[in-house]
Amino acid sequence: MQETSKKIFEAAKDHLLIAAHRGTAGGNIPCNTIQSYEAALLQGADIMEIDVSVSKDRKLFVFHPGMEPAHLRSSRYIKDMTADEVAQLRFVNQDGTPTECPVSTLDEIFDLFKGRCFINVDKFWTAIPEITDCIRRHGMQDQVIVKTSPKEEWFKQIEDYAPELPYMPIIQSNDKITDMLLTRKLNFIGAEVLFDKDDEETASDAYIEKMHKHGLLLWVNAIIYNYKKQLSAGHSDDVSIIGKMDDGWGWLADKKFDIVQTDWMLPIREYYKGRGMKVKQL
Repeated sequence: MQETSKKIFEAAKDHLLIAAHRGTAGGNIPCNTIQSYEAALLQGADIMEIDVSVSKDRKLFVFHPGMEPAHLRSSRYIKDMTADEVAQLRFVNQDGTPTECPVSTLDEIFDLFKGRCFINVDKFWTAIPEITDCIRRHGMQDQVIVKTSPKEEWFKQIEDYAPELPYMPIIQSNDKITDMLLTRKLNFIGAEVLFDKDDEETASDAYIEKMHKHGLLLWVNAIIYNYKKQLSAGHSDDVSIIGKMDDGWGWLADKKFDIVQTDWMLPIREYYKGRGMKVKQL
C-alpha cells in the first residue's frame, strides 16, 4: 500500500463509505456546485464525486462534460470556450431557472474542501497531467481518488504522470484487468464495478471476496442516470426511495461493497444508521 492510500483504506475499514454523486442537489442548488458539495458534507458524505471539464485554453473546471445544454442552458461546450467565457456562465436549477452558481475551477474546489472529505475525480482521462499537477499543487494526493475507463492508454499515462495517486478503473460485468493492474507501477486501490444482472462476475460473492483478499476496495453505484442502463442490477436509489431499501441500499451493503455512490445522501445514511451500521459522524 502506498502512503497516499492509507487514509482511504483506514476509513473504509472503519465503516462503509458513502459517496455523494456530484454533491447533493435540489431546490435552487444545482449539482457540481460549491453549494451542492457543502450540502453533501452537511448530510454526512465521506466522499464527494466531481467531474472535470477542460476549457479551450486548458483550464480545469468542475463540470460534467456534455451537460452544458441541460445544466447551463448553453449551446456551446466548455471545451470550445476560453476560461474567461466559462467564468460568465451560471447553472440553472431543476426548473431551468438561472441561479447565481458559477462553474467552479478545480483549484477553487480543492481550496475549499482540502482536509474535509475524500474527493473522487471522475473522468480523470480528460486531462491526466493537468489534473495531477493540480492535486499535487494542493497537497491532496492522500485525499483524491482518480478513475478512468479500463484502457491501456490511460494506464500508461497514469504510470507516467500520476503513479502515486489512488486509482480505480471502472469495470463492467467481467473483470479482465485486475491481475494485470496488480503488476503495474500505479497505485491501484480497487475498482468501480458495474453490473446489469445479479449473476454477473462483478456482483458475485466470489469476486468480492477475491478483490478483498487482494486488499482492494470495491465502489458500487446506487445512482441511476438513465433507467435503461442499470449500474447495479436495479439495486438502486430509485427502489430504495419508494420503500424497498433492503432491495436497494441494503443489498449493496450486504454484499460487502466498500463504497456506495448515491444521489440521496441523507436517506441512505439514516437507513444504514438504522440498521446498526457505523456511519460518519456529523
